[in-house]
Amino acid sequence: MMATPPYEQAINSTRAVLTGIGPDQLDAATPCASWKVSDLVNHVVGGQYMFHSALQGRPPSAAADFAAGDFVASFDEGAAQAMAAFQADGALDRRVRLPFGELPGAQLLYLAATDTFVHGWDLAKATGQPTDLAPELAVQLLDGARKAMSDSMRGPDGAAPFGPEQKAPEGASNADQLAAFLGRTV
Repeated sequence: MMATPPYEQAINSTRAVLTGIGPDQLDAATPCASWKVSDLVNHVVGGQYMFHSALQGRPPSAAADFAAGDFVASFDEGAAQAMAAFQADGALDRRVRLPFGELPGAQLLYLAATDTFVHGWDLAKATGQPTDLAPELAVQLLDGARKAMSDSMRGPDGAAPFGPEQKAPEGASNADQLAAFLGRTV
């Protein structure tokens, strides 16, 4: 068994948010300026399948419109596949090829946890759900992001993975602080 608890916690946190999204909210704007809720649902659900494919040494499958169906069930299926792949012997030591480069499986695991969790925050914010998600996990991911992020990763929406760091309001939750660090307006 590998060190997957942060990813497991991110999955559980984001799954809870996904269950709170109604069909009437799929066209709503999100903190990710170029994506509406349905786009972000497709990204976070599709991401689980992409993590699995990457760990198997396969390119990601064609993009599916998960938001048009039972996206919670699709998320559960993709997350279970990804979790099993991360827990396989040697998975965290394996070099994994992604569209933006190659990295060790352990770094992909951290990326999967952060991506899954932060996009869960984005969906919570967009759909009026509480954003104080998994406080201890948020602190852990924020610490990791502060160590891993470089200014070259920041820029305008659509041109860089992350926007410029934003200031979180006084007393912001840990998840809100992480979102602000990653460029979201809290």
